[in-house]
Amino acid sequence: MRFTLSTEQVDFAASLRTMLADAKTPDTIRAWGAGELDAGRALLGRLADAGVMGLGIAEEFGGLGAHPVDTVVAFVEIGRAGVPGPLVESAAAIPALLQALPDSSLAQKWLPGIAEGTTLASLVLSPSVPRALDGDIADVIFHVDGDALRTGDATTQVASVDAARRLFETQPSDVLTEDIGAAADSAFDHGALACAAQLHGAGQAVLDLSTEYVRNRVQFGRPIGQFQAIKHHLADAKVHLDMAAPLLHGAAVAVAADSPTASRAISAAKVACGDATYLASRKALQVHGAIGYTAEYDLSLWLTKIRALVTAWGTPTVHRARIAESLRATS
Repeated sequence: MRFTLSTEQVDFAASLRTMLADAKTPDTIRAWGAGELDAGRALLGRLADAGVMGLGIAEEFGGLGAHPVDTVVAFVEIGRAGVPGPLVESAAAIPALLQALPDSSLAQKWLPGIAEGTTLASLVLSPSVPRALDGDIADVIFHVDGDALRTGDATTQVASVDAARRLFETQPSDVLTEDIGAAADSAFDHGALACAAQLHGAGQAVLDLSTEYVRNRVQFGRPIGQFQAIKHHLADAKVHLDMAAPLLHGAAVAVAADSPTASRAISAAKVACGDATYLASRKALQVHGAIGYTAEYDLSLWLTKIRALVTAWGTPTVHRARIAESLRATS
């Protein structure tokens, strides 16, 4: 069976891409990493106005109750633009966490504000998410502590290879609820799926930057994109990204169907998108040369983000282990 995006999903992606291109996100990324957050907060507000923050939130809690594929579509564009901030946490993982709790009171309290863009939330979910992204500016940090869900207080900032990825250690505080059961697993799955989509979009971004560069960079009297070796590098990256996309969309379909193998599908998507995007980043460096490393050149913003996202929301080793464990259990 062939799966394709609907006309509405294609149009949604196109509208987000146009909006984010107009926002000149490289400037926003650099400012966010320097602690100048106004432009980034304004951009997050625009994403909320476009419905992105409410995609994974049910209508009863002020969201859109959209299909998981819609969330994937949005996060591909977020990754393509390199938007900073705790988007995976606020728009994907935390809605899944709170809506999976037996008691809906926390969802009723926090999710309407997240959907509207008036509440920014972060999450600690050990061992794979041990620090709160942008914890210092989050209106609330949810800290999963064993079987209990607590609030958390941001303490020390921890450096990341991606300067715009502002990570904070947290101290668990008030208990919100106990015996959260499978809610933490749901949060991890939705966070990993959104992160995989973000990675895939970042991979497309570095491929687009590389394609534009080789069309304009002249060596030996002609654009280097005309050389066969350069074409092979970029074609290799394109093939790997294209092969990862069906796994990404298939995982979203599995989540929507509440498939018993949805977690395995998400892990497969995270590994495939991570591998394809990391390959694309290496190819981008090869065709750009030393300029690709420089902080002043926009490519570097995506290279560092990709390096951080490959291990975020579960390392490749963690997800490969989940796939192997699932296959053994069903064999």
